[in-house]
Amino acid sequence: MPSAPRWARSWRSGDVMRALTLAQVNAMDDSAFVATFGGIAEHTPWVAARAGGSRPFADRSAMVAAFQRAVLDAAPDEQTALLAAHPDLAGRAAIAGDLTADSAGEQAGAGLDRLTAEEFARFTALNDAYRARFGIPFIFAVRGADKAAILAAFENRAGGTPAEERLTAIAQVLRIVRFRLEDRVAG
Repeated sequence: MPSAPRWARSWRSGDVMRALTLAQVNAMDDSAFVATFGGIAEHTPWVAARAGGSRPFADRSAMVAAFQRAVLDAAPDEQTALLAAHPDLAGRAAIAGDLTADSAGEQAGAGLDRLTAEEFARFTALNDAYRARFGIPFIFAVRGADKAAILAAFENRAGGTPAEERLTAIAQVLRIVRFRLEDRVAG
């Protein structure tokens, strides 16, 4: 994948934590846009590639809407792949340090990086049971939530139907996309 412009790489590397302006976003060529925003939808750069076709964006809300439309308009198998690309909450990838920077920060913000052994065992059991029942990871936009709220959501959603859970998981992805874009692009 082509490299992003220097200022976009700086944002991602943490060297400079500043939001991009909409003018910078709209001025990017397609490859720079995908290099900069390809991880917004967890390991699924086609979302950014499709959203980028809606440029120029009138405002950040229009950009968010374009990303969300890309997810919603995707074929069912593409949506399934997008859902499957998400890591388990407080799962093995977190322990191994294999989360994306976004996921690691979001999970840490919810306290999932500071679980007791008992809490970790509970999350692992819930993740495994959810995956076995629905065939996808449990997806929850954890921003603003704590361990208790996440566990409550796990329990509330465990009894849903596969169709309901798929819709809920996609809605959670749309929230994650919005939060991540709001972090990266000035309003």
